[in-house]
Amino acid sequence: MTAHPTTRPGGSPLAPPWLSVPEDLDALDPAIWPEAFRRDAEGALTVAGIPATELAERYGTPSYVYSEDTFRARAREFRTAFTEAFARIGAEVSVYYAGKSFLTTEVVRWIREEGLNVDTSSGGELAVALRGGMEPARIALHGNNKSAAEITRALDNGLGRIVVDSLAEIELVARLARTLGVVAPVMIRVTPGVHASTHEFIATAHEDQKFGLSLAAPEGGGDSPAMQAVAACVVDPDLDLRGLHCHIGSQIFDADGFGKAAERVLTFMALADERFGLTLPELDLGGGYGIAYTEADTPRPAREIAESLADQVAATARSLHMAVPHLSIEPGRAISGPAACTLYTVGTLKTVTVEDGARRRYVSVDGGMSDNARPVLYGADYTAVLANRRAEGAPVLSRVVGKHCESGDVVVRDVYLPEDLAPGDVLAVPATGAYCWALASNYNWIARPPVVAVRTAADGPEARLIVRGETEDDLFARDLGA
Repeated sequence: MTAHPTTRPGGSPLAPPWLSVPEDLDALDPAIWPEAFRRDAEGALTVAGIPATELAERYGTPSYVYSEDTFRARAREFRTAFTEAFARIGAEVSVYYAGKSFLTTEVVRWIREEGLNVDTSSGGELAVALRGGMEPARIALHGNNKSAAEITRALDNGLGRIVVDSLAEIELVARLARTLGVVAPVMIRVTPGVHASTHEFIATAHEDQKFGLSLAAPEGGGDSPAMQAVAACVVDPDLDLRGLHCHIGSQIFDADGFGKAAERVLTFMALADERFGLTLPELDLGGGYGIAYTEADTPRPAREIAESLADQVAATARSLHMAVPHLSIEPGRAISGPAACTLYTVGTLKTVTVEDGARRRYVSVDGGMSDNARPVLYGADYTAVLANRRAEGAPVLSRVVGKHCESGDVVVRDVYLPEDLAPGDVLAVPATGAYCWALASNYNWIARPPVVAVRTAADGPEARLIVRGETEDDLFARDLGA
């Protein structure tokens, strides 16, 4: 069979430069698909040994399917890698799972059993962490605009840290702690001015954005906002200043940004010590470690990240004649992202002719931007594979789109799928474990999909619902007009 043409006359590619024509459409790139995702003898994708066809029939499509084994293994990998790397330089490390990437009560149990703490970004996420059985001392509360109710809940439950994000919030936390008769453990979020190589919307360490307090002093002289925050915490008996926090962004592959941020924040800690005689015991360097969504992505192993960062932190601490503080990191996507795929059923197929006679095939599926908002939010790229059988046809450049009433409702912008793809086939989109379920909506009154967890058990693989799919009754339950 001959594939549809994929280049315009003159050699200008219709496909992006990084996308290669696959020699084997059934192959699973190990950088994108963890070991739990394999193909069986009939060519169907399996998750921990359970065929995607069986999962789709049992739970319907769309559905998010998580490999619990992969999630736990990646959590252990980060905890072990960073603990060992920083022990080598005489420092301790705490790993906080960034719950905003994907959080349910079952996930809280997984991370608690794997020895991780949890980072929450709202009162709702905090409620999930508590309901899931996480010890309050192992929970952090983030957020640039925390409500008094959220802060009060954190103080009432004895959270291990509240990451303050502004001078006004420092005053609010102190006032609420005073009212409750407790001392609030706080960390100050600072912006180190490191420009991460990532999408503008997920870069968080430059000056012109909503998070944190700048390390830079104003042009007219005086203390930086970060130094003002340290001063405010030092003099307030209702606050226990534990240290500093920074986060340079998300989906980052470049190693230099993390080390540069550590260097700037450690230097600031030394200045604060000189100014106030204050040795801050903790430093949180955030997360943002990238994963592979497509063949263009080249993530680094956790051990490589940890060893590189430990060396940079140690070198900076030596130059400043200071001890390395207790370090924290906050991986979220790097743990949850590769652990899941989303299953869809193919509906209509349409081939259109674009300029210069080149053709593109549109493959519509039964989900879309309501279950994965990242492509429309960030222009995020994904890939997809035929999941219910072997590919028989030649590779055809395709665009996988959703069923929503938006032309921007794209699931996978560019992917090669077999020419014999037909309605009723099942597609699997990998690396959807982070920020897909968390950002899901009911746009066009479409119910949100279920979350299925698959694990290896003593008597064979086991699949179970950990979040049931919504029904129309669920949606009508909130509509008070009927």
